[in-house]
Amino acid sequence: MSSKYLITNSPSQTKKFGEVLAKKILKTKSKKISQILGLEGDLGGGKTTFLQGFAKGLGIKEKILSPTFVIIRKFKIPKTFIHIDCYRIQKPKEILDLGFKEIVSDPKNIVAVEWADRIRKIMPKNTIWLRFEFKDKKKRKITIKHG
Repeated sequence: MSSKYLITNSPSQTKKFGEVLAKKILKTKSKKISQILGLEGDLGGGKTTFLQGFAKGLGIKEKILSPTFVIIRKFKIPKTFIHIDCYRIQKPKEILDLGFKEIVSDPKNIVAVEWADRIRKIMPKNTIWLRFEFKDKKKRKITIKHG
């Protein structure tokens, strides 16, 4: 598993990184598997801020909020962007009961999972892992690992 990291010095830089990564993923021609992002890190670490930029890069106009209480939100673009929040998930079976296997196996889907470390055992092997760490009030270290 290869990894690299970058430092963002503001929420706007974190959003911009999300936007750039989304555009890169849209250019990836994979007809066999869905594109999966697994986000992990502390509360307030930048996961949702990153996903706001990511959604913008996918061409989504709606405001992106963390789906903590609804767990899954879907957005239609040429593909389907599915934003999952596992903060309230206690066991991986709970997310499996919501159709997780079907969601991640559909090549038309781009899936972002916040708190993905809570369901690590069932995350697909091709997941791009993003770990968000506080450096100070505005600065974040984002480590990227390709599964």
